[in-house]
Amino acid sequence: MKNILDFTRNELSVWLEGKGIRTFRAGQIFKWLYIRQADTFEHMTDLSTELRKTLADNFYIRRLLLDDRQISVDTTEKFLHRLDDGQHIESVLIPEKDHFTLCVSSQVGCAHDCQFCLTARGGLIRNLSVSEIIAQVRDARYYLMQKDVDPLKLSNIVFMGMGEPLANYKNLVKALNIILDSDYGLKFADRRVTVSTCGLVPKITQLGLDTGVNLAVSLNATTDEARSRLMPINKKYPLKELLEACRTFTMKPRNKITFEYILMQGVNDTKEDALRLVKLLSPIKAKVNLIPFNEYDGSMFKRPSKKDIRQFLQILLDRNFTAITRKSKGDDILAACGQLKAKLIP
Repeated sequence: MKNILDFTRNELSVWLEGKGIRTFRAGQIFKWLYIRQADTFEHMTDLSTELRKTLADNFYIRRLLLDDRQISVDTTEKFLHRLDDGQHIESVLIPEKDHFTLCVSSQVGCAHDCQFCLTARGGLIRNLSVSEIIAQVRDARYYLMQKDVDPLKLSNIVFMGMGEPLANYKNLVKALNIILDSDYGLKFADRRVTVSTCGLVPKITQLGLDTGVNLAVSLNATTDEARSRLMPINKKYPLKELLEACRTFTMKPRNKITFEYILMQGVNDTKEDALRLVKLLSPIKAKVNLIPFNEYDGSMFKRPSKKDIRQFLQILLDRNFTAITRKSKGDDILAACGQLKAKLIP
């Protein structure tokens, strides 16, 4: 038995054709799964009884088990999901002015050991399957339905949860296929989906060729020495290679790559850092999200002063960069950037 959420619509069409079933049924099944949120094949009433039985004999439909839900003072909600093997992941539902954004995980833990990230302290346990990625999105929309909120208000997705999305590339791209299926799938627009990376250079190039989603790069330093200390991936793919991959990244003419820069007191928050950042990003269609460090127990890093944050931002703005200081949401429940840990840390 296989989880049907692991199948793209094309893969399901191929499977149906192999059973002598007309392939247009794949679209009907997808509508039941992703638009009508069916939990059993019996609910799929425009399919024949025989087809429903065939599907039930070969597939199952499963939601993630919800072990815990926390609500921030700013109404951000963090979900702790238990997977079939007992591992845990977290996703975060973020309220915006007129819509919701879902922060999605791609792995259980992470192998890349970024020094400022709580998730990395648990190491990598495994990749998520396509169905485990998709279920985070599907279940969040179902959750909104239960609250009498239009599920399509969940219109934005950021792959900024647990794990490095590009290290689980095959499953990421298959999940994106379902997320971006505008006819029968989850119907997200590619301009509203962002994939973040710590800097896996070959996969950055491939992502631009395979999809039309937005790219966000976790940069966080302006010299190889400093970035290698903070982010060991920089030893394999140093700044020159990373920024060249970004410069040549395939994207729509009006798009820009988002560079995430976590400001840490005394580490990367000086005027000199800001000026180097300007020089590094000038050849690239870039926008900058400055993220004051979200502190947590046991971290060696601290948030800079408001004065230093403003000074850093102003240097970018004075040089005509698109830049903002991002207000983190959910930090009181460890749901902000770099704070997700599930049950990896005692």
